[in-house]
Amino acid sequence: MPATRGIDVNAKAGIYHLMRDLARDGTGIIMISSDLPEVIGAADRILVMREGTIVSEHKSGATETAIMLDATGEQEAAA
Repeated sequence: MPATRGIDVNAKAGIYHLMRDLARDGTGIIMISSDLPEVIGAADRILVMREGTIVSEHKSGATETAIMLDATGEQEAAA
């Protein structure tokens, strides 16, 4: 379930603002969500887990494709 599912737009913006303020002050934040656009937009660092094990790490700006390939264990098709 997405971390902000069912929350109105203003409340969601407030949550993101609070998360940014806390992170700027040095507080670590763990956000668990399957909503990749939300994760990519909010996180500085993304850890991808598969079957209970961390399989990769991405920095902000990662693509949904790269994250999903790691999450599923699939390899990108050769061009």
